[in-house]
Amino acid sequence: MGFGIWDLGFGMLSESARASSAAEARFRIAGGAAVARQIKVVALDPASDRLVSALGREDWRAVSFFTSADAAAGGRLIPNVAPGDLVVMVAAVGAAVPAAALVGRACSDRRVPTATFVVRPPSASDAALSKTLAQVRPWSLMLLILSDPTYVEDILRSFR
Repeated sequence: MGFGIWDLGFGMLSESARASSAAEARFRIAGGAAVARQIKVVALDPASDRLVSALGREDWRAVSFFTSADAAAGGRLIPNVAPGDLVVMVAAVGAAVPAAALVGRACSDRRVPTATFVVRPPSASDAALSKTLAQVRPWSLMLLILSDPTYVEDILRSFR
């Protein structure tokens, strides 16, 4: 005979066990979202251009990649930002990223959520990090400081 939580005398199911029960299954949404979210990944500086361009050569669904030139005034990113999208900005520590304000303002006006990934190599100083954060923080709903550029791909894949 197996032991269940009730057999041990604890008397309570965990929240996870309750949420997984057949009784709660009737409240679950059967399918995925009706409208797929489009993710736009934009480099904010030349160092990030290389990373974003490399990611863009891989197979992605519903993810578009833009260089820092695309994010600049007159670039092709801003007209392509629409409600329901998620815009992910990528910046290298210490870089000048004036496009962050341009992209951030466009997203704010359209009520598009933003995330910024700041890639920090081990040699980057705290002062350089602070310089970059001061430029991107006002425009980022979520801000991540990444010690390894490969984390960018891992996090983007987790959004799907």
